[in-house]
Amino acid sequence: MQEFDVVIIGGGPIGIACGLEAKKQGLSYVIIEKGPIVNSLFNYPVNMQFFSSSEKLEIDGIPFISKEAKPKRNEALEYYRRIVTSNQLNIHLFEKVIDTEKQGDIFSVRTDKDEYRAKNVVVATGFYDLPNNMNVPGEDLPKVSHYYKDPHFYASQKLVVVGASNSAIDAALECWRKGAEVSLVIRGPEVGPRVKYWVRPDIINRIEEGSIQAFYNSTVKEIKPNEIIINTPEGEVTMENDFVLALTGYMPNFAFLEKLGIQLSNDPKRLPTYDPETMETNIDGLFLAGVICGGMETHKWFIENSRIHAPIIMRTVKNKLQLAEKKS
Repeated sequence: MQEFDVVIIGGGPIGIACGLEAKKQGLSYVIIEKGPIVNSLFNYPVNMQFFSSSEKLEIDGIPFISKEAKPKRNEALEYYRRIVTSNQLNIHLFEKVIDTEKQGDIFSVRTDKDEYRAKNVVVATGFYDLPNNMNVPGEDLPKVSHYYKDPHFYASQKLVVVGASNSAIDAALECWRKGAEVSLVIRGPEVGPRVKYWVRPDIINRIEEGSIQAFYNSTVKEIKPNEIIINTPEGEVTMENDFVLALTGYMPNFAFLEKLGIQLSNDPKRLPTYDPETMETNIDGLFLAGVICGGMETHKWFIENSRIHAPIIMRTVKNKLQLAEKKS
């Protein structure tokens, strides 16, 4: 069984940043990623454009050059891929972590391919894997998806998009421009205030001119093979429907965090316990990095403000190892 100073779970931008910093600090490390490099970004919509400018997505001071100020998905994929390959990071792809437990001072990390021992573990798994379900009848139908990839798929179809955030609004506009008949179901009274400032006026104009239908203060009641029933302030509305994009947000894998022994706040935010000075959790040697630190407040942490976690964590790990060595 291989043993490392630190095992990093998650090969997204922050996991990669942790790997770079571990290498810089002379620590033995491995990054374990269940999919391809930056798996969550790979699963973003093909035409997605970041809210942040390219310099704010940079890690370890490595320049990110993009055609526009705000880069697109394919540019980000290329940027992070080149960082991994040119720095020869020790990353294991398409390997899923099954279980992690601490035995004495050592963590045992078991995957679907191998098993590792580590003095420290960093969890940088993000929150894109588990969608917030609507919990309505018919949500499990094949026509319903919680992930949006390409607008071409929905051309000439009756599409309902559920949600009012960036992902939902981008999908609604793109699909409408490809010829879909789009309706939006929005739980609140307006399009989300955090929608990208250059996109929000566009969707509002499309709604006001009647190109895209919007149901405000509304929720989905039931989804049927050829219909959808919506609860609106004016009563139930039944519409013909081919596809539903339920872009209602995502959540961290809280069950995994709890299994590790990480304490979560006993409220809807489910904030994990960690020291912001070191990013170490209530479990000695177990660290959190990236957006997972925000619990259900998934809008609080981004690449641009969580990339600082990597040097904080690896300096702490290096100091802990040096201290242990002196004691021994």
